[in-house]
Amino acid sequence: MLAVLCVDLAGPESLVLSELPDPVAGPGEVVVDVAYAALNFFDTLITRGRYQTKPALPFSPGGEMSGVVAEVGPGVEGLAVGDRVAGYLGYGACREKVAVAAEALTLVPDELGLDKAAGLIITYGTTLHALADRGALKRGETLAVLGASGGVGLAAVEIGKLLGARVIACASSADKLAFARERGADEGVDYSTEDLKLRLKELTGGRGVDVVYDPVGGDATEASVRALAWRGRHLVIGFAAGDIPKLPLNLPMLKGADVRGVFWSAHAEREPAAHRAELARLFGWAADGDISAHVDAVLPMAETAEAIGRIARREAKGKILVQP
Repeated sequence: MLAVLCVDLAGPESLVLSELPDPVAGPGEVVVDVAYAALNFFDTLITRGRYQTKPALPFSPGGEMSGVVAEVGPGVEGLAVGDRVAGYLGYGACREKVAVAAEALTLVPDELGLDKAAGLIITYGTTLHALADRGALKRGETLAVLGASGGVGLAAVEIGKLLGARVIACASSADKLAFARERGADEGVDYSTEDLKLRLKELTGGRGVDVVYDPVGGDATEASVRALAWRGRHLVIGFAAGDIPKLPLNLPMLKGADVRGVFWSAHAEREPAAHRAELARLFGWAADGDISAHVDAVLPMAETAEAIGRIARREAKGKILVQP
């Protein structure tokens, strides 16, 4: 089989297309013929050794995938050859076949395309855990979404609306804000031309926002914390801007506010029952069309480096997939 391998930690430029032996399903495992591998911002980091997960070289990028079960190993129940599945791997999905623990896979409803299913788990899983669990977002509250046109940002816009919030999309261009509005955002702030704190205050009548969803970091973090309402919650998702900000702790103190970390992969590992319930909810929403699971582009697997580059350059509007 063909696989994209990271052979040194020099970024996506170090990826090579290689021939490997086909995997074999061990006890409790299945082999999946990969239909689509989905890429995320952390793929820009893991290929440089800058992510908290540091797999041994060589490894394949791609933290999630969808496909069809090709082989079932001993002891597996509930899955059969031909089943349509999707799963979170952490890394290793950018190859034609993968051997996966059966418990890591979710059956894909017939009404849902495998392309959309491939990119659902990490972005929407992170977001549902962040907003409903860590953020305790309530109907009628105001949610500000930073980086609102990216994969997790769009997920936050859509899930925020499903949970009954008023959603303010924040992004770096009018084009990106228009895209977020198409996905349900009520208002928009262009933080490349507008003062983020002042505009969030203006849009809330001076009260401030209840919840900030922040996958961006950098200068936007402090500005959005300053725009929090009393007892607001700032959700730390990631640092797409590249800088991990340092926050003056008097800001959350004076607002009675919380800064809450969102580490979805640890949540999925430590709280598997809650994780499975969240995935069931998400796949149901997607099958019913309540969330778009928007795919921005599908590239051939040989162009994985370019696919990761689009994410690093913040060009993606939704998910970037690669196809074997």
